[in-house]
Amino acid sequence: MASLSELGFGKTMEKKLHSVGIHSSEELKKIGSKQAVFRLKEQYPNTCVVILYYLEAAIRGVEIKQLDDTCKAELKAYFKQLSTINN
Repeated sequence: MASLSELGFGKTMEKKLHSVGIHSSEELKKIGSKQAVFRLKEQYPNTCVVILYYLEAAIRGVEIKQLDDTCKAELKAYFKQLSTINN
């Protein structure tokens, strides 16, 4: 199993992902960025939409700036909906 640090995550993000049951890059890819940010938002309410972008970019193996506008708009809409549910 590949570690999360191989996707470019720092120690803090790695710890947060571990705390919500995501321990490897394979696990992150399997559950996807939306489910991962859902878990993070439950435990860490201050999680922001940029984390969702970062997770998606890491899964795709690209930088955030390489995510196209359609992808970002979809992720932002999901996150906004998620924020409404959790508040």
